[in-house]
Amino acid sequence: MPSHGIKDRVAIISMGCTPFGEHWDKGADDLMIESTKEAFDNVGLTKDDIDAYWLGTAMSGMSGLTLSRPLQLVGKPVTHVINHCATGSESLRNAAYAVASGAYDLAMAVGVEKVKDSGYQGLVGASHAPSDGTARTLTAAAMFAMCAPAYGKKFGVSDTEMRQVLAHIAQKNHYNGARNKRAQFRREVSIDTICNAPLMAGGLGVYDCSGVADGSASAIICRAEDAHKYTDKPLYIKALSFVAGSCSGNADPGYDYTWFPEINMAGKDAYQQAGITSPREQLAMAEVHDCFTPAELLIMEDLGFAERGTAWKEVLGGTFDLDGDLPINPDGGLKSFGHPVGASGLRMFFEAWLQLRREAPDERSIKTVDRGLALCHNLGGYPGEMVSFVGIVGNELG
Repeated sequence: MPSHGIKDRVAIISMGCTPFGEHWDKGADDLMIESTKEAFDNVGLTKDDIDAYWLGTAMSGMSGLTLSRPLQLVGKPVTHVINHCATGSESLRNAAYAVASGAYDLAMAVGVEKVKDSGYQGLVGASHAPSDGTARTLTAAAMFAMCAPAYGKKFGVSDTEMRQVLAHIAQKNHYNGARNKRAQFRREVSIDTICNAPLMAGGLGVYDCSGVADGSASAIICRAEDAHKYTDKPLYIKALSFVAGSCSGNADPGYDYTWFPEINMAGKDAYQQAGITSPREQLAMAEVHDCFTPAELLIMEDLGFAERGTAWKEVLGGTFDLDGDLPINPDGGLKSFGHPVGASGLRMFFEAWLQLRREAPDERSIKTVDRGLALCHNLGGYPGEMVSFVGIVGNELG
């Protein structure tokens, strides 16, 4: 791929994140003010110190005015971005490249979504007929449900074994989320409860699907050489990769629903930018887009955390648990947070921010933090027709 990257040229110097949930008493304005205030206060900056803003939202606004009005910004450029369910990551990517270009000294990425008051669909395109080729033919749950039997057939995993694998992924994420004060769902869930839950689509039950939530997260970015003016513990951006698929997967007879090509390509590009040759050994943690449990299973292999056809064994063996060799979604993931589209990507970076700075609470601190690198992955779309983002951050230069 032609991506050269901006390794160690920019740094995240502060972040903020609201609790995610059903905020019936708060609007998008309140949520953005809350997450940005936390980010400002952490480093003693004000809204006027920021040179430019990027806002990621899919359903809560149509322009930069969505952010400039509640923050009462004067004379500041505010750019609205949207890229399916990877919208939050897109705001960070744009802000980071703007700083790396030298156009601005300080930039802020803000993600927000206010979903609950507008119904329960919670995904982009629900209220109108898209004209970009992403019109739905099945529900999202139905489309991702096809991945589980396809994977089982290809790699010899029985339906009973697959049910246990997917249940372990859900249980893991709810275990982590139960220890996170910002998560929407803060209860551990047993394997029996997960396996006996009502079906949603195919073999996927309620606990195989992420929820719907409101929330906001924010990040302030500056040049790497300026980072220590603001904080003793910045996170340096090592890689930012984004791939948009051609939407040909479902029409391609060679596509078998056992992998996501866009994620695989984005991961390889990100590793090249960051200089990572063995993600399983070099990464301290990963936040991945667990919109549905089969998605997380396939993502583990697409990002090189396990060999093809073996991730299911690693899941059952506890490799990706909180105390495992490579913790995945130590904050609880989409399963525990829900998925306010514009905020989810930045929420992932917020967890990397806490863990790599050793500020996560003891009950969910990862044991692999000394590796010093965290991966954040966001997808948007469906099997065979998606966009994929992979970002990598580290707590040291080099």
